[in-house]
Amino acid sequence: MAKRYLIIGGAGFIGSHLADVLLAEGDEVRIFDSLEPQVHGPQPLWPSYLADDVDLIRGDIGDRSALEAALGGIDGVFHLAAAVGVGQSMYEIQRYTAINELGTAALLEILAQRPVERLVIASSMSVYGEGLYRTPAGAELSPPMRSPADYAARRWDPVTADGQPLAPLPTPEDTPLDPGSVYALGKYAQERMGLVVGQAYGFEVAALRLFNVFGPRQALSNPYTGVLAIFAARLQNGRAPMVFEDGAQRRDFVHVQDVARAFHLAMTTPAAAGSVFNVGSGESYSVAEVAELLAAAYGRPDLAPELTGKARLGDIRHCFADIGLARTVLGYQPAHSLRTSLDDLLAWVAQQQAEDHVAEATQELSRRGLVA
Repeated sequence: MAKRYLIIGGAGFIGSHLADVLLAEGDEVRIFDSLEPQVHGPQPLWPSYLADDVDLIRGDIGDRSALEAALGGIDGVFHLAAAVGVGQSMYEIQRYTAINELGTAALLEILAQRPVERLVIASSMSVYGEGLYRTPAGAELSPPMRSPADYAARRWDPVTADGQPLAPLPTPEDTPLDPGSVYALGKYAQERMGLVVGQAYGFEVAALRLFNVFGPRQALSNPYTGVLAIFAARLQNGRAPMVFEDGAQRRDFVHVQDVARAFHLAMTTPAAAGSVFNVGSGESYSVAEVAELLAAAYGRPDLAPELTGKARLGDIRHCFADIGLARTVLGYQPAHSLRTSLDDLLAWVAQQQAEDHVAEATQELSRRGLVA
C-alpha cells in the first residue's frame, strides 16, 4: 500500500534523491524545506531537479505551526534538516544548536502528540570522533580526539598512551562515541532525542550515521559541504583542491543514490526500528588520493592537491564505515563506487556555476583560532 511521506530538508542534495526513490515506489511525497541560502543560493527558489508531483512547503523547522501543517496526513517522516559543517559549527554555535537540536525538539514535541508510524533521522559519522583503531598488540581502541598541541607539533595520527602507532579500522556502530565539534554533538542529540522520545510515545525511530556522501545535486558553492563538492568547485575555477594536514587522512565516500536507498530501507524494514546504522561504501580512500582522482577525471591532473600542513580543530584523522549491520538488518548493499561514479558528479558540476569560497572560509576559521 502506498504511503505518504514527509521529507524535512527534502529540497537538498540527499532529500531530493530520496524523493525520487519514494516516488518510484509509488508513494506520495511532501517536502518541507527552508531553502537555506548557504545551500540553495540567495534567491529562495525551489530547485528545478525536484519532481513535479512532489508537494512543496517552504518553512523553518523551528516554526511549529508550519511544521504541524506539513505533518498533516503523513505516515512517516524523514528528518534531514540540519545546519551542516564541522568548522562553521564551532563559531556559529547558537545557529547550529537552534537548527539541529531545538529544531529536532520542535518536531518531536509535535510527534509526541500526533505520532507517525516511523521517523528516520539523518545522523553523521562525526559522532564517532576518531573512530576505531588497532594497537600493535592487536587490541582495539577508540583514541581521544587530537589536541591543539598535537596539531601544533604536526602529530597527525593518533597513537597509544605510550606513543605506539595505531592502525585505523572500519568503525562499527558499537564504537564508543566522542563528538568533537558542535555539529557532531548536534547530530548525536538528534538521534538520541528521537530514539528516547519515540520509545516514550510509541512511534518507531531509526537513525542513519552517514559517511561522506557525494554525487549530483550537491551544493558546490557551500564551503562547508562535502569535500568532493568543495574540490570540484576549486577545479571548475582552475584551482587545485586544498587539503588539510598531510592529505593521508582516510574517509569513506558513499554515493547519494545508495544513501537514498538506505533511507527507504530504514523506513520500510520492520527490524530497523530502534536502531542506528552506518551508511557508507565500506571502502576508504585518503583525501589526497580522492583529490588526485577527481582532478584526473576533470581533465586537470596538473592541479595536484595543495597540502596546507594545517589542521582544523574538530576534524578527525581517520574514520570509515563498517556497514555489516546495515547489510544484515536492512539488506543495504552499495551499488556505486567512488572510482566509477566521479563522471556522474562531474556531469552535474559541468551544468553549474560554482563559486569557490574555500579560501575565505579558511581565513574565517583561522581568524577565530580554529586552524592550527
